[in-house]
Amino acid sequence: YKLSEALILSAIDYQDGEHDALVDAKNTARLFIKMEREPELVLSPYYCTQCERCTSEVVAKLTAWGMTSSQRERITATLTDEKFIDDERFCRAFVNDKLRFNRWGRIKIAAALREKRLPQASIKEALEQIDEKEYSEILLALLNSKRKEIKAPDSYTASQKLLRFAAGRGFEPGIVMKLLKFNPDEMDF
Repeated sequence: YKLSEALILSAIDYQDGEHDALVDAKNTARLFIKMEREPELVLSPYYCTQCERCTSEVVAKLTAWGMTSSQRERITATLTDEKFIDDERFCRAFVNDKLRFNRWGRIKIAAALREKRLPQASIKEALEQIDEKEYSEILLALLNSKRKEIKAPDSYTASQKLLRFAAGRGFEPGIVMKLLKFNPDEMDF
């Protein structure tokens, strides 16, 4: 009890004026009051606030902590009600991060989200929010960068290698071929 209370108080002190983080700390305190005999219910919100988490990740962590099925269901329901877990928010953040930082294409992002057992509707909605211009610019930058590394005897072989590279990154072959075929001036051939 004292450890959990100390964690909550330190979280409130640490956040010092950040409104959203303070709201999360207050939510954690409310959870603590509701279930003061279950420390995992206090620790699981901290796990969820470290970075965006989906339901399957939280369930896996609770399983690793040795929770029973009924405890996992109750805790995930509480975390969902308190907005610590939101699969749609997770999908949007995941798509944004993987596109901008990892420079993945839609196919690879969708496969990773399906692997996390997220609803297909949430995945589709998050993928539809990708800006087409930004998506093409990221792909074109990747292709230009890779083209400088490729040693090919002719442009056809180079295009095939670039196509395989982009497919490995999860970009749709149609978009890749369109960029390779219709933007030869922008490529460093």
